[in-house]
Amino acid sequence: MSDADELVAVYDRDGAVRGSAPRSVMRAEGLWHASTAVLVRSTAGDRVYVHRRSPDKDIFAGMHDCWAGGVVAAGEDPVDAATRELGEELGIAGVPLRPLFTLRYDAPPVRCHVHTYEARWDGPVVHQPEEIADGGWMPLDELRDRLANPAWPFVPDGRRCIEEWFRRRPR
Repeated sequence: MSDADELVAVYDRDGAVRGSAPRSVMRAEGLWHASTAVLVRSTAGDRVYVHRRSPDKDIFAGMHDCWAGGVVAAGEDPVDAATRELGEELGIAGVPLRPLFTLRYDAPPVRCHVHTYEARWDGPVVHQPEEIADGGWMPLDELRDRLANPAWPFVPDGRRCIEEWFRRRPR
C-alpha cells in the first residue's frame, strides 16, 4: 500500500474521531485529522534536535522542523503514533514520551489536531532517508533566534507548536 492509500483517522473540528479516509483524500479535501509531534531534547534539556525534511515529502518538503511525528492512522492512539513515528523518523525507541499539549492547527489545506510530546535523548539519531534529509542538535536560544526570522524555511505547524511550547515554558 502506498502512503497515499494509507487509511488515516478523520476527526471533526473539536477533536472527535469521525471515521477514516485515505491519506490522499484527507490531503486533497483538507479534512480534519490528527498528527503527532515529538520534541526531542537532550537529557540536560538545553538542546533540541532540528532536522530538514526530505525534498520528496508530500507536504512542507525540504523545510526545517524540530518535531518528529506524523499523521495518526485509522484506529491508532496518538501516543502510539508518536512512538511509531519517533522510531521511524529518527531511530529513537524505548524512551518515555511526556505529553505536552494538543494544538488545533487550522491553515487550509492543513487542518489537524497536533498531539505534542517530549522525549529526552542523548543517544544516536538515525534518519529515515524518505523522511529526513539531515539534522543536528541546536541550543534552545539559537532555535528561538532562528524562528524570529520569518524567512527561515520552517514548517508552519511545527513553528506554531514550538512557539506555543516556548510560551508555556517557564523562563
